[in-house]
Amino acid sequence: MAIINSPAMLSFTTILQKFGENADKTRWTYIEIPIEITDQLKPGQKTAFRVKGTLDSYPIKLVSLLPMGRSVFRITDGVEGGFMMPINAGMRRGIGKKEGDAIRVGLEIDNDPLPQSADLMACLEDDPDAKQHYESLAKSHQNYFGNWIEEAKTPETKTIRIAQSLRGLSMKMSFSEMIRYFKKLK
Repeated sequence: MAIINSPAMLSFTTILQKFGENADKTRWTYIEIPIEITDQLKPGQKTAFRVKGTLDSYPIKLVSLLPMGRSVFRITDGVEGGFMMPINAGMRRGIGKKEGDAIRVGLEIDNDPLPQSADLMACLEDDPDAKQHYESLAKSHQNYFGNWIEEAKTPETKTIRIAQSLRGLSMKMSFSEMIRYFKKLK
């Protein structure tokens, strides 16, 4: 594997892989990120972090590199570590490749601010209790609400999700608590 460095982007070639039976990662398609790359991107990093770049010529952003976990860590030159990048269906369609295919990867740190749901933010202005709880949450937990709302495929679903989010937030719930709460009500 050749690693090519540009001022901001690190490039390498790797193979698309797929987990077999592996608990919550069963059948995920992914790539391994060499320790040399993660150490250059974020020296000493042991937790997930965001990157942007390209898979072949397909642009990616808002993507996290995930620690591989003790059961699948690689040991290179006596150093334990390892990260992976899940390759979702949209990415696979974008690059037109499958498990076993070689892929050219270019990565750099993604420090861009995470997008917020404009609709959720507007509605939070009308509900001070929900807004106060929302603002007390870590940014990553705020993103769960916004991403869920923005992933709605119809305006009706989006409206329902905004209403449920506002209710859950006003009740001081986390995202997962809110999801479980409304699932029980069905």
